[in-house]
Amino acid sequence: MTYRGKVKPGGPPAVRELTNLTITKVSVGPMDNNAYLLRCQRTDEQVLIDAANEPDRLLEIIGEDGLARVVTTHRHGDHWQALAQVVAATDAETVAGAEDAEEIPVATARPVRHGDRVPVGESEVEVIHLVGHTPGSIALLYDDPTGEPHLFTGDSLFPGGVGKTWSKRDFETLLDEVTRKVFERLPDETWFYPGHGDDSTLGAERPHLDEWRERGW
Repeated sequence: MTYRGKVKPGGPPAVRELTNLTITKVSVGPMDNNAYLLRCQRTDEQVLIDAANEPDRLLEIIGEDGLARVVTTHRHGDHWQALAQVVAATDAETVAGAEDAEEIPVATARPVRHGDRVPVGESEVEVIHLVGHTPGSIALLYDDPTGEPHLFTGDSLFPGGVGKTWSKRDFETLLDEVTRKVFERLPDETWFYPGHGDDSTLGAERPHLDEWRERGW
C-alpha cells in the first residue's frame, strides 16, 4: 500500500519502507498525537519518536524486538503520556532537547543539542533545535542516502504553518528558526512528519512562508 501519512485515532498504523529504514506512524490519545517508530532494516534496532499516549498500543507496535531509545520532541504533556510505561517495559534510553529535559517527568538519560546525532541501528537522525513552541523543541532529520530527506518536526512545523506560540516574539523566533534551519537548508522534496495530523513536503509549504509571517500565527 502506498504511504500517504494519514492516520486517525484508533485506526491502523501507516508504514513506509525506505531502503535502510522503516517508518511506522500511528495516532494515539485524545489529542490525535502522532508517534513514529523507526526501525533499521539491517539491525532491527528501533527508536520511538514521542511516546505520546496509549502505552499498550505502542508496545504492541514495538513488538518483541524491543526499543533502543525514545526521543521526546518537546516538553508538552501530550507528547509523553506513555513515556514512563514504555521505558519501564523496554528499558529504552530517553532522549530529549536539553532545554526541555527538566520539564519532562521521566528523567532524560541523553539531553541533546543542535547538530547531535541519534543512532537508529546503522542509520542515524540529526537533531535540529527549533526555539519558539518551547525552548527545547527539536526536530529529527533522517537524510536518506538513497532518496529524499525525512524530517520529524514535533509541534514546530505543520502543513499550513508553524506550531502554536504564546507571544509575537515567540512566533517570530520560531518562524525565523524554521526558515533558516529547515527551509533554507533542505530541498523541496523533503517529507516532513508533524506531531499531529497529516504529513507534507517542504515544497508544498515553502510558497506560504511570507503569508505565515504576515498572518502572525
